[in-house]
Amino acid sequence: MIIKVILSVRLDEETERQLADILAHEQTEKSELIRRLIAERWLTLQAGKTLLERRGGHPEHLLQDAPTDLSERSNRKKAIAQYLNKRHS
Repeated sequence: MIIKVILSVRLDEETERQLADILAHEQTEKSELIRRLIAERWLTLQAGKTLLERRGGHPEHLLQDAPTDLSERSNRKKAIAQYLNKRHS
C-alpha cells in the first residue's frame, strides 16, 4: 500500500539556495531527493541495531518447546527435516 503525503516545508533563503544547488548537482526533483535523504537517514538509524533487532526480535513461537541442543548444526538440520516431513506428509 502506498500512502502519499503532501509535505510543506519552510526554508530560509540560504537553505533554499543549498537545496537548489543539490537538486542541480544531483539532477533530480525535490520529491526524489527527500525520499533518498529519508531512506539514507533511516538506514543510519538502523545501522546501530543488530539484524535480529531490525527484523523485530525472535518470533515468540519459534523456540518454544525446542530441544536444548539446537545450537549444533547437525541437530538443527535433523529437526528441520523432521518438521518438513511432518508438514508435507
